[in-house]
Amino acid sequence: MSLIGRLFVILFGFLAACFVAGMVVVGAIMFPEFSDLGAGPVDPGVLNVILGFGFVFVSGFALVPAMVAVAITEAFYIRGALTYAAGGGLVGLACYLGLVPFDAEQLRFEGIVRRHLEIMTGAGIVAGVVYWMIAGRNAGVWRIPRPPLRPLPPLPSQSPLPPSS
Repeated sequence: MSLIGRLFVILFGFLAACFVAGMVVVGAIMFPEFSDLGAGPVDPGVLNVILGFGFVFVSGFALVPAMVAVAITEAFYIRGALTYAAGGGLVGLACYLGLVPFDAEQLRFEGIVRRHLEIMTGAGIVAGVVYWMIAGRNAGVWRIPRPPLRPLPPLPSQSPLPPSS
């Protein structure tokens, strides 16, 4: 039963991490003027639609590499925050490199934009930390058996017995 509960925690952590990574990607790529503190307000309706598309984009591309990372950390009881941040960075890097054309003759990627690579890797790091805060801190806990319940201590000798039915 604890495995089923753990799967729900993993799913919720993955969805929250994808949402945060989508926010980072959309905020950094679509709104680079946010670095200027004098920028005016953004229309909330437009921002909600763009964040939704960012979430779908990130969760779709990150599903397989993130589930591999989750399976490894669950299997080996890995619970370190730095491990999840590094794993998230690698997942973000893999997602970006999966979109860039690869030249098999020269064994190199064609058209890498350094800023986009940094944004995707940074979004992966943030997503890894968010996942660690929700689900990664207790990785593998479902496999540890619970200790047996201790029996209640005996009643003192002068205490009255409970009425029997």
